[in-house]
Amino acid sequence: MDQPKLWTKDFILYFFASLFNALTFYTLLTTMAVYAIEAFLASESTAGLASSIFVIGALLARLIAGQSLEKIGRKKMMYVSAAIFLLGTVAYFFVDTIALLFIVRFIHGLAFGFFNTAMMTAVMSAIPPARRGEGTGYFSLSTTASTAIGPFLGIFLMTNYSFEWVLIATTVCSVLSLILLFGIRIQEASLTKEERAAIQIGLKPSNLVQKEAFPIALVTMVMGVAYSSIVSFINLYATELDLVTAAGYFFLVYAIFLFVSRPIGGKLLDAKGDNFIMYPSIVLFAVALLLLSMTTTSWMLLTAAAIMAFGFGTYMSAAQAIVAKVSPPNKMGLSIATYFIGLDFGVGIGPFALGYVIQKMSYSAMYGMLAVVVFCLVGAYYVVHGKHAKSIAH
Repeated sequence: MDQPKLWTKDFILYFFASLFNALTFYTLLTTMAVYAIEAFLASESTAGLASSIFVIGALLARLIAGQSLEKIGRKKMMYVSAAIFLLGTVAYFFVDTIALLFIVRFIHGLAFGFFNTAMMTAVMSAIPPARRGEGTGYFSLSTTASTAIGPFLGIFLMTNYSFEWVLIATTVCSVLSLILLFGIRIQEASLTKEERAAIQIGLKPSNLVQKEAFPIALVTMVMGVAYSSIVSFINLYATELDLVTAAGYFFLVYAIFLFVSRPIGGKLLDAKGDNFIMYPSIVLFAVALLLLSMTTTSWMLLTAAAIMAFGFGTYMSAAQAIVAKVSPPNKMGLSIATYFIGLDFGVGIGPFALGYVIQKMSYSAMYGMLAVVVFCLVGAYYVVHGKHAKSIAH
């Protein structure tokens, strides 16, 4: 029996529209703190806020987008947010105070949150259900590529040219992302006018998060806290170990192995079921953290990066596919938003919370502690989804 086609024109255009949008995000994220310090003589904490306030805007947008997406319409939300995202990128050219930079970053983050929620919901609907795990794995490589290319591009342009060239490059990426959308047949939710009008928007918990997606989002939140420890502290830990050179290749190795792990993991998710992928991916992430806690050499550090790709990297795309699978069709937007709210909150609160942990213990001890916490998520996953997974249609 022939499988339904995955690599359609729409899927390919979605992939590159997401790639260019994420390139803008990661290129600016890498350079924003340095720019704030150099251009406005900001302190390190203020510069850090200039970088992270984007994420705060994105998180707020997801809370609104998840409940309003199907009422507004996926196409309309995607077009408008992509246009505002482009205007936000251009607005950096005219920033002349640190306060104005905060405002632009926040609005830029809002636009990103709306766009990303609408994009991911539309993509999940466009992927054939029988190939959702595989399709999610391939599509997520657009973000994987941007996490490797964006920081390199940003640092290269800042070092060899100026921040204005960073803005030129990201403006081009934003324009390309918007243009590509016009070639896509964006699939809307199958709702009648009455059903669309009946969608409620408000601060009730049922409007902010989708109950079917919430359990996986909680597990993802804890995974995000553990991942944030690597993003935020791996360079400081490497400096302590005198492994700075190797640390420079950590995320490159991670990205390379993601190109192997995610497509394979996606196919196995579709063929073997949720638990076949989720249990090993959680365990492998715990192993990567444990190896980090014991690291003394470059090869140990980079091996941990490779294992993390098969652990955390595979978990990310698999969990997203599961959330899409358990979601009612007319609640897909809210389910996708719920998943990313969990992830964003974990990655956002992690550095702040773990900063206090590091004051009480070493980096090595912190990674060891997190390895235990992540391993315990095997049981948490079993309770919230694993024991029910066999009864869910694939």
